Amino acid sequence: MSNKFDDFLAEQLKEPEFRAEYEALQPERAVIQAMIDARRSSGMTQKQLSEITGIAQSDISKLENGSSNPSIRTLQRLASGMGMTLKVEFVPARLGQ
Repeated sequence: MSNKFDDFLAEQLKEPEFRAEYEALQPERAVIQAMIDARRSSGMTQKQLSEITGIAQSDISKLENGSSNPSIRTLQRLASGMGMTLKVEFVPARLGQ
């Protein structure tokens, strides 16, 4: 089921410059979504994660809304606080890119 945003995005993605920029930001969006999914699957609130890791809740919020870029060390602290380990991976690029 599509919504107005999905329809708008689909229209915008028809523009080559917009598509290139959108695709360039995909890794950042993937990290943000992975952080949010990990925290939710661990059943933690931002406040609880903050208390465990010592990272301010406001900083966790900034990371999750994309207004701040985390360091690898910060991602490791967050992962550890959720009882997880951080895995960073390099995969072959798709042909034609």
